[in-house]
Amino acid sequence: MAIVVNMPRLSDTMEEGTVSSWLKKVGDKVEEGDILAEIETDKATMEFESFNEGFLLHIGIAEGESAAVDSLLAIIGDEGEDVNALINGDSATPATEETSETEENQPEPTTKTQSTAIPEGVEVVKMPRLSDTMEEGTVASWLKNVGDAVEEGEILAEIETDKATMEFESFYAGELLHIGVQVGESAAVDSLLAIIGPSGTDVASVLAASSSSSSDSSPTVEKETTTVDTPPPTAAMEPSAPATATPIVSSANTNERIMASPLAKKMAAEKGIDLSQVQGTGEHGRIVKRDIEQFVPGSTAASVQAFVPKGQESSEDIPNSQMRKVIAKRLAESKFSAPHYYLSVEFDMDAAIAFRKQYNELPDTKISFNDIVVKATALALKKHPQVNSRWFDDRMQLNHHVHIGVAVAVPDGLVVPVVRFADEMALPQIGSQVKDYAVRARDKKLAPDEMEGSTFTISNLGMFGIDEFTSIINQPNSAILSVGAIVQKPVVKDGEIVVGSTMKLTLACDHRTVDGATGAQFLQTLREYIEQPLRLVI
Repeated sequence: MAIVVNMPRLSDTMEEGTVSSWLKKVGDKVEEGDILAEIETDKATMEFESFNEGFLLHIGIAEGESAAVDSLLAIIGDEGEDVNALINGDSATPATEETSETEENQPEPTTKTQSTAIPEGVEVVKMPRLSDTMEEGTVASWLKNVGDAVEEGEILAEIETDKATMEFESFYAGELLHIGVQVGESAAVDSLLAIIGPSGTDVASVLAASSSSSSDSSPTVEKETTTVDTPPPTAAMEPSAPATATPIVSSANTNERIMASPLAKKMAAEKGIDLSQVQGTGEHGRIVKRDIEQFVPGSTAASVQAFVPKGQESSEDIPNSQMRKVIAKRLAESKFSAPHYYLSVEFDMDAAIAFRKQYNELPDTKISFNDIVVKATALALKKHPQVNSRWFDDRMQLNHHVHIGVAVAVPDGLVVPVVRFADEMALPQIGSQVKDYAVRARDKKLAPDEMEGSTFTISNLGMFGIDEFTSIINQPNSAILSVGAIVQKPVVKDGEIVVGSTMKLTLACDHRTVDGATGAQFLQTLREYIEQPLRLVI
């Protein structure tokens, strides 16, 4: 059966590739692991190997020509197989001088001979957008297997977004015919996630119809039905060989074929290392750069002597979660788009400490210093809406409602659930909601709408003993308040040095919306509420 080989994505920024040279010509026999062509990307010219065997039946991109990622690059199949139905006449390149005599006698490619309609009753399920910032999702688990019956409303899978792991239910009934993204794999929003339909449906035809009707079809379909010859992503990419197909080399001592990256093969040759003695730690056991760097001569089972050096360097590559990727992207955008400046203050906390102690003596009532800060901040924002604002290129939006985002640390990074209308809430209500958010955030059970719509953000590291720090603004907010620990220190009161309790806070402001004087006035109001906490309840 003929296999369509598409232009691979050989680097993370590659959008199109140029064929520098073909190492095979039409009619040549192709073995798995043979180098098909040299492809120039935006970063380097790289060898592209075949993951299939057969005969090269068609070349879709001539030498020197460029094409977008996923464009038809070649077709491999049985000798003499008719591939006209697989070639799109609008994108197929004219036959080259290397075209075999058999292909020259074939009729011109047709524009489309196969039906691209998806059969009635069959539903192609795409990767859903489960949050406003989600660009791709990772399948944490499948709750159904291929062949299982699926009822409308049943949970198909758990999908990890940039904010939480969420259950994804089916809107269709039928049999789960195909899984397009395996557990642990990631795919862009609107990529093919699954196919649901009547039992016995021809899945291959549905995949073909889906890919021809949408340019956003998922590249991570099952191996036995895929027509994409793109190499799988690696867990750790060497800079010299980003996302390249994995070359296959043969052991010098055996007939066994060994998987190794180009850089690892080069380094092994330079160091005189026999690759058959190296244990690969890359995907599917392939040998990568770190394996050559950490290889110890004589450390294999076949060795006569074992040598373990002291002080050996080691490292671990951990794939970035969706949450970590989005945090990095959004914070970088905020830091380099919003002109930050910082205002630091130190508040007297003696009155707040006494207030909290007395408040917590009430039956069934417990509040924290963080609850006091949230309430005081919300009331101060009502008086200074410019700090509670949002920047647009042509205007400034002053928010008269106060939704406080409270940063919560989770294993994968940071989430910011939102306490809505915090200025109207009592202290115990704020405490109860923040605690609930914190527990559910760590269990990845927050809903997307619970993390959207903040007008201001508070980040508190005081419980970790941090005295003072600065934060990056959580856009589209105009400011963020960093709260440090309460510490005892010598202070001057009424002309005498006494022991007092203080807390440092730092306000990061977007200078486009919050001028220095405006930020200072907000902090003055905040000081009044925190140093005179009775104002929070009257």
